[in-house]
Formats: sequence, structure tokens, C-alpha cells
Amino acid sequence: MMRRREFITLLGGAAAAWPLAARAQQAGMPMVGFVHAGSSDAPLAAAFRKGLNDAGYVEGQNVSVEYHWLEGHFDRLPALMTDLVRRRVAVIATPAGNFAALEAKAATTTIPIVFGVSEDPVKLGLVASLGRPGGNLTGINFFATEFDAKRLALLHELVPKAIRIAVLVNPANVPATESTLRAIPEAARAIGLQIEVLNASTSREIEAAFASLVRDGADALYVAGDAFFTSRRVQFATLAASYRIPAAYPSREAVEAVG
Repeated sequence: MMRRREFITLLGGAAAAWPLAARAQQAGMPMVGFVHAGSSDAPLAAAFRKGLNDAGYVEGQNVSVEYHWLEGHFDRLPALMTDLVRRRVAVIATPAGNFAALEAKAATTTIPIVFGVSEDPVKLGLVASLGRPGGNLTGINFFATEFDAKRLALLHELVPKAIRIAVLVNPANVPATESTLRAIPEAARAIGLQIEVLNASTSREIEAAFASLVRDGADALYVAGDAFFTSRRVQFATLAASYRIPAAYPSREAVEAVG
């Protein structure tokens, strides 16, 4: 699976490949609307800038980027996308998350959109096909959802005595949560695991979820794919170490954060 920061670099190049200047609202620099549902993430922003630089676009010189970090407030996506379209940004970049990509698609059929999603973009209705996407969207699938069952099986292999698994989802991220809850129960039954679904949509709720799963005797934690969760990877790693709970994460960055 492609590392997320490598994807962001590619994303920057893909966004810059469009004739940005031709799509500018006025004669000034074209604007890229960068939308991420998680907390501010310096490494991802730096990789995005590098992708633009590699394509010949330097932020502040011949392109401007407006960064929107929603801190887990997925409910802000529709209004934000409407505003970006109203202001005629050159490109909308949604580097992580089905929800943001779907809201961007609903907002415009003309402004180019570059997405990063966790499952088949054809299934999500973002593109017509992988070979001929059509429309105004392009991007990359992280395959996070397709690997839900495999990731649970790997957790079981690594911690074979873990039978009671806490599955943490973000109910604010409706598409990702629905996908996880479709895949995980069946996968758990197939390998004899018991699951308990926990919800968290804020950093405080993440802390509360850890306290709850330990109190209820969970043997391990399965963290669902979610842009906000990924941006809180240091918090997850710290809590898992503090509570001494084995955990499986959807991204490599969580492991690099000592998760």
C-alpha cells in the first residue's frame, strides 16, 4: 500500500498538472483549496507543497493554497465545499477521506477535484471507471476498507490470545464508519473473535474510549480508518502505551508515531 505522505506528494503533482492559471478566478495566482477533516498535520502539508514544487508550482509565487483542517468536524464539509466553489478555486484537494471527496463532488461538476479515498472510487460513485474516470475527479484509493478483514486477521495473528476486540469508529465520519461496520462483524465471526464497537469523534472521546475498553476487559483495539483518527496518531500511540493495549491502525504513520 502506498504510504500516505507519498500519496500527498503525488496528489500535489496531479493537482498541478491541470492548467491552473486558466482556471484562476482572476489574473492573480490560482488558488488550491486543500481540505482535510483531521487536525493540522505539518508532514502532510509539507509533502503536498513538495508535490506542487516538483510540478513547477511554488506556494506564494505562482500558486496559493488555502488549508482547511476541520479537526474532526465533518459537518462543516458541505458549507466549506460550497464556499470554495462560490469563490472559484482552481482545484479542490481532498487528500484523505471518502466524506470530503463525496461532498466535493456534490458541490461542483466543473472544478477539478483530487481525492484520496479508502475504498473503490467507482463503488463510491466518484468516477465512472478506473480506466476512464470521466468527469472532474481523479485520485487514489488507499484500500483501507478493502483490507479491514485482513487487518483484523493480522491483529489476531500477532496477538492470538486476544479474543475480545474493541473496534473504534468515528460516527461523525458516516461513510467510513458504515464501511467498517459492514466488514468487521463478519470477519470477526469467521475467526472466532468477539467485538465491541466504541465511538469517538473528538480527542476527549478518544481518551474516554481507551478508559472504557480497558475497564470492559478488551484484549486489543482495532482502530477504523478515519482522517481524524490518523491525524491523532500520537495521541493513540501514547494512550495505547499507557494502557498497555495492543492496537491495529489503518496507516503506517501511526506505527511511525510508535503506535
